[in-house]
Amino acid sequence: MILPAAFQDWFARQGWQPHPHQLALLAAEGDSLLIAPTGGGKTLAGFLPSLVELAQAARPDGYLENREGRKGLHTLYVSPLKALTADIGRNLARPVAELGLGVRVEDRTGDTGQSQRRRQRIDPPEILLTTPESLALMLSYPEAPAIFGGLRRVVLDELHALAESKRGDQLMLGLARLRRLAPGLRVAGLSATVEDPQALAGFMAGAQPVTVVEADPGPDPDIAMLPTARPAPWSGGGGHHAIPEVLAAIREARTTIIFINTRAQAELFFQALWAQNDENLPIGLHHGSLAREQRARVEAAMAAGELRAVVATGSLDLGIDWGAVDLVIQVGAPKNVKRLVQRIGRANHRYNAPSKARIVPANRFEQIECVAALEAVRERDLDGDPRGPGPLDVLCQHIGLTACAAPFDADALYAEVVTAGPYRGLTRPDFDACLDFAATGGYALRAYDRWQRLMLRDGLWQLRDPRAAKLLRMNVGTIVEAEMVKVRLRGRGGVPLGEVEEGFAASLTPGDSFLIGGRVVRMDAMREMVIEVTPDPTRQPKIAVYSGVKLAMSTQLSHRVLALIGDPARHGALPEQTRDWLDLQARVSALPEPGLLLSESFPHAGLWHFALYGFAGRNALQTLGLLLTREMEEEGLGPLGFLSTDYALLVWSLDPLRDPPPLLDRARLRAGLGDWLGGNAVMKRTFRNVATVAGLIQRNMPGQRKTGRQATFSSDILYDTLRKYDPGHLLLRITGEEAGRGLVDFGRIEEMLDRSPRREHRMLDRVSPMAAPLLLEVGRVPIRGEGRERLAQIEAEALMAEAGLEGIA
Repeated sequence: MILPAAFQDWFARQGWQPHPHQLALLAAEGDSLLIAPTGGGKTLAGFLPSLVELAQAARPDGYLENREGRKGLHTLYVSPLKALTADIGRNLARPVAELGLGVRVEDRTGDTGQSQRRRQRIDPPEILLTTPESLALMLSYPEAPAIFGGLRRVVLDELHALAESKRGDQLMLGLARLRRLAPGLRVAGLSATVEDPQALAGFMAGAQPVTVVEADPGPDPDIAMLPTARPAPWSGGGGHHAIPEVLAAIREARTTIIFINTRAQAELFFQALWAQNDENLPIGLHHGSLAREQRARVEAAMAAGELRAVVATGSLDLGIDWGAVDLVIQVGAPKNVKRLVQRIGRANHRYNAPSKARIVPANRFEQIECVAALEAVRERDLDGDPRGPGPLDVLCQHIGLTACAAPFDADALYAEVVTAGPYRGLTRPDFDACLDFAATGGYALRAYDRWQRLMLRDGLWQLRDPRAAKLLRMNVGTIVEAEMVKVRLRGRGGVPLGEVEEGFAASLTPGDSFLIGGRVVRMDAMREMVIEVTPDPTRQPKIAVYSGVKLAMSTQLSHRVLALIGDPARHGALPEQTRDWLDLQARVSALPEPGLLLSESFPHAGLWHFALYGFAGRNALQTLGLLLTREMEEEGLGPLGFLSTDYALLVWSLDPLRDPPPLLDRARLRAGLGDWLGGNAVMKRTFRNVATVAGLIQRNMPGQRKTGRQATFSSDILYDTLRKYDPGHLLLRITGEEAGRGLVDFGRIEEMLDRSPRREHRMLDRVSPMAAPLLLEVGRVPIRGEGRERLAQIEAEALMAEAGLEGIA
């Protein structure tokens, strides 16, 4: 297909020339995947074939001459964000109007009104913009063949983001269904940053291969660390030392986005920024926990050019085009090179114009990580882990929704599912296990009517009760939101202390101590999603720092950081104070390096400390801390607690760990993992997520929604029941596989052991330079303790002086 004259004229009127990758996508005969930088016109490239085809079907008066004879849609656009869908709709209206195409462009998301949804099922527009969840819902309607039977093209925007979660798996199952309903449709995937284009092409491919079109990546971005008068602190993650320089950068730029990794840090940084904003520069705040109306106001103000800066989290990583943004500041280490590239691309949203970004490391370790990340960006070396096979809980949901649309033949559905990229390796026994679960709930639950959902009649599977369709549709989706758990003092009418994330609460067992509101408390019990605690200021917290939603450093970036630390010849790229720090570490102990797993034991504050420099990410090292302290307990070493970061694990105990290799034995750790997971609440929380996606637990009911507490109560009972009576249940198998990743991340512990055949343990007589920042992380409470000790010491010295005992030992 070539670009018609009318389109060439339209481009000319805009002062544009079509990019080569836009023309390549227009000429593509089959499915295609476009990899192009931010600002490269990806969305227009995705829609250009549709607009040309629709223009060729239009009459001179602007109305499609064959509208009456056509079946359903022409083009379906799917994006991960409702906000992006609305933005695309606004942007697409302009060429549609100026080219006189006379086509309807509508969106269909959770925000679409009921009347419009009903109309779209009978009279769909030519171009429909939607999300994976809304697509799954529409495919569950009996009218789906009529809606999608005439579909010619599908555009999948931000495909790399969708492919990173179960939303992508659900979308690919839906795409397989669309290919069956509309044979010959063509699919265009759009992605900005991806480490392995061929793997992403395989993810979206059907029966035919996908043509990958890689656009010119454009000029190298202008990226560097933001110089600051004050060096980064030894610990912490706030980045507040750079507030004056960040304000100066905002002042010099037109519009700035300041990215911060967590919502809590974003709130704190925004507050600190305003405290020093003497010029009252208009600065906004945007993150996922804010009300939708507030986020919309900030987005509108940015679009109108009314803000000089916005402090944001990943809520602004994708899509929305704010052309005025000319600077991005990343506060804190990015943890992931691909994410950093994505964020950098938000600045100077124009093709062939370099993006400008500055990075603010929040502490000394992060200075090293930021240098490693900048090197990776300059070398265009993106990170990312290979995708696993399509998750079976998503398939279970898909089977139930398929039955909502119409009775189906199992052989035909299996043949359709294995055409979806993530499920290409699906075995028939696994498919049959999912079908059995969707039909009966599994062996232990088949006696209960509520899980008897499907039945076989005349060789076709169908809903046993058609009313079940409503519940299945109300619970479409794979996003299971995190729940917060309240913390109260034990006793009648216990004083509420605050909330912690459920993931952190799940890692606690009675007797564990932790920090909340600046005080140390001991967990007594957890009742109905409320943690009951008792103040225990005399103890050090077992888990002094909990990660919350903090991101773990990627495997590839971890390798880069380790390689940078281990090669003194490359230390010239680091700030002077960081070079001095590593030089002192090399003289006092040793530097971690690739192939070496370095650990140290040293006394401090009356306790022994064990530091392990694993560089395996905070989740994996937290799991290792749980396992290792169990082993140390058995060895009688008296472990009192531990701390994990992305770089190291620190355990403190009454007696020293002198010979760590036997405790780091892979088989021994794995055995401990099995024991721990079997009785740990992490497993129950993982099961709840799996059961929710698979449809065993339904949060949304007619007229009400189950609270997280109710859902957890239900899932805990089901989990215990299945473990006792049906340990081979499909959902327990899925849960076991998923617990090995995510919060547990045991796979990275094994990767750490595999890449570090040499083990070296140093017995030191004092804190090593590299361990010192870790002690400061722990020291939030000890600092309070040390302060009290110093005060007690001062008071004691004053008393001794008053009594005339000064100087007497």
